[in-house]
Amino acid sequence: MISPPPRLRPLPLLLLLCVLLISLVASRPTIVHCDSLSTACSPTTTVPLAPHCIESDLDHPHSASSGSPATAALAVYEHLTPAVHSASSTLAVAAESLQQMARKVKATIATLTTLILYVSINSLARTVRPNAWVWYDEDREEPSWLATSESWFDRKACRWLGVCGATHFRMVSGHYGHRDPTRWSELNDENSTQKPWRAFWTGGADKHNQSEWDADERARREIPDYVFDYAPLVHLYSGEQFWPGDIAEHLYHTTPMLNYTPIQAQWDHPTLEDLDGLNQWEGGRHVFLTSDDDPTTRPPWLEGEQNIPRVPGNEDDNGDDTGSALEEPWADWDGRVDGALPDESDDDRAEWDDLRRYTEKGRERIEQEQLAREANEANRRFKQELRKRYGGHPPIQEPLQGSRNQGAGGRSEAPAVLLVMDKGNGIVDAFWFYFYSFNLGNTVVNVRFGNHVGDWEHCLMRFHNGQPKGLFFSAHTGGEAYRYEAVEKIGRRPVIYSAEGSHAMYAHAGVHEYILPWGLLHDITDRGPLWDPVLNSKSYTYDYDTDDLRSSTATPDAPTEWFYFRGHWGDKFYPLGDSRQYRFAGQYHYVNGPIGPRFKHLNRRKMCQGPDSSTCVIRNYIGEAKRAPRWAEAGPGDEDDSR
Repeated sequence: MISPPPRLRPLPLLLLLCVLLISLVASRPTIVHCDSLSTACSPTTTVPLAPHCIESDLDHPHSASSGSPATAALAVYEHLTPAVHSASSTLAVAAESLQQMARKVKATIATLTTLILYVSINSLARTVRPNAWVWYDEDREEPSWLATSESWFDRKACRWLGVCGATHFRMVSGHYGHRDPTRWSELNDENSTQKPWRAFWTGGADKHNQSEWDADERARREIPDYVFDYAPLVHLYSGEQFWPGDIAEHLYHTTPMLNYTPIQAQWDHPTLEDLDGLNQWEGGRHVFLTSDDDPTTRPPWLEGEQNIPRVPGNEDDNGDDTGSALEEPWADWDGRVDGALPDESDDDRAEWDDLRRYTEKGRERIEQEQLAREANEANRRFKQELRKRYGGHPPIQEPLQGSRNQGAGGRSEAPAVLLVMDKGNGIVDAFWFYFYSFNLGNTVVNVRFGNHVGDWEHCLMRFHNGQPKGLFFSAHTGGEAYRYEAVEKIGRRPVIYSAEGSHAMYAHAGVHEYILPWGLLHDITDRGPLWDPVLNSKSYTYDYDTDDLRSSTATPDAPTEWFYFRGHWGDKFYPLGDSRQYRFAGQYHYVNGPIGPRFKHLNRRKMCQGPDSSTCVIRNYIGEAKRAPRWAEAGPGDEDDSR
């Protein structure tokens, strides 16, 4: 819905007049009237007594009462002189006060003029181009969203100044929200032990009878071993508040809603087998899997602490699995390429970096793009060569011992989702999807924006003729692509760093700035718990042309219907009248939950998630990390106190 054209109202002008009158009254100088009899020679005046203030003395021979006309005139003159000086001083004070008042009035006029111009230009722009103000899906519902606030002032401040829900603003302090176990929808002890949502993952067993698969069907479901052998490992943030989530458990604690209206009863949980049935409601795009609990109360299923990766065999004195990592501390990563780059020609690289080359129309488009980039290519290559030469020392790699199921990382109770696509010409894309039940937005000037229930992140690993060529790490609405040789590894398995709260994926630990300058908006990653998704994953093969998702031979009982759900995996952004919601400079505190893996541009020809017509830079090195300095005497893998 497009908001109606705003109309200019006289309220700003009235506000200007009122503020000007108040400023004039408040800034009016106070003038103290003085005369020769009170102020000039008064001992209580704040101005020091003039040296020529002379009191009349009857006994003095030269006093005014002595009868001498000359001395009487002198006494009168001496009393009049300070009065003249006092008047001059009073005029100077009054002039200074008038100047101060003038400056205050000018500042007030400038401030209000700026405000009126902003409101006027804002209203005019919205009238001329209303669609230009629609940046997100949430903005399309502006009129109805504003109407949910009962405060007239709040609605007008939001409309004219872009400050919405000002009374709801909360500065960030410590952990998000507050624990309130009394409001959690806890299961009883029996169900808590059974964890009924786990049965959601085995629902496909009856439909996928392996005995009925012929050789061709089995081949379509087979995932090559090298996909698992080169599977990425994920370093979660050590101070993470919201850990990996199980999508089956997520469904158990959510209720489908058409916008803000429930579709099913809260006890009637959607499952992985019937989730696509929600597409009958307006195509599913306005269906939201809404949390049964208030996220600010931090229910356990939303936090996901039970899903922290744990390494079997690490137990404390009580016999409890601590889940601490077994691997030794890593050497500091310097961003250099892992060994020499493969001796590839441009023709060799063209076989895997952009699959549009295999069609005539695609080749024409690539040639046009190449011509447009030639002006910037020389400068980019020059900078790249400097980085490669002076980026640091080759990394120290940790050997990976054992089989596929004996990796360096720990197992999470939350299964990852592996989706493999054979795109022909020797190209195989392996998408690793990681789900979290809550995304904690980042802060700007200690105010948090961008929270949402449900969070899908992914990493793409591209293979050519069985060899790993590159990776793409998703981060917010974008991400970065790297050659396989450029990224950090344990053995031959790439390492990903998941950011605190947002779970954006990066190639190195440290601080990662984005969008805003000076680090106002940034992600943080470190070498927290190491997650090995291979130890617990549900794998599929996918044919984009037929839109056919198949459970793989590795997990043949995994259901597939959930993949086709077209709605959102979290709450709809909260109304303005909700005390949890606010918006400033177009950024919401809570936004819509995300849509699923099916809509992550799986058929991309390039490695990047954006449109194939956009430039996709595949980096040969990792940029210099913005991390805390390391002491000079600290060796590889040593700890320091600089953080």
